[in-house]
Amino acid sequence: MFSPSPVQLMIVLIIALLLFGNRLPSVMRSLGKSVTEFKKGVNGIEDGVKGAMKDADKQASHDSDKDSSEE
Repeated sequence: MFSPSPVQLMIVLIIALLLFGNRLPSVMRSLGKSVTEFKKGVNGIEDGVKGAMKDADKQASHDSDKDSSEE
């Protein structure tokens, strides 16, 4: 896997400062908010999937109980 050296990281940081200048803090703030919203969305999807799986398990358990009582 590619791993940048400290010199390469410094060059990237200098280029970022030259390109964004005083806007860099607001760009990083926006990026942080975007990552936070993305994580919230992923957690919401995970919760939905887990809830659906629990409902399916309950339904399967209920159906198997119903089948065994009919016999």
